Amino acid sequence: MNAPSEPVFPDIRIAVRSGNRWAVAAELRQALRRAGKDRGAIDRMVGEIVASESPERLRDVCRRWVRLN
Repeated sequence: MNAPSEPVFPDIRIAVRSGNRWAVAAELRQALRRAGKDRGAIDRMVGEIVASESPERLRDVCRRWVRLN
């Protein structure tokens, strides 16, 4: 599955420094909360991240939601 060119939250940029899906989920959750994003959207994003079974899928999911540095 390819990530779309424009993420759900294009105003949020994040650097993924870990391949650990739980660490990435926590980092993105915190960034979205700080930006005042909807809790339901945050929960959906976290669910997709923790379901990622490979580093490639993890990055694809992250790119779907936010911009990666």
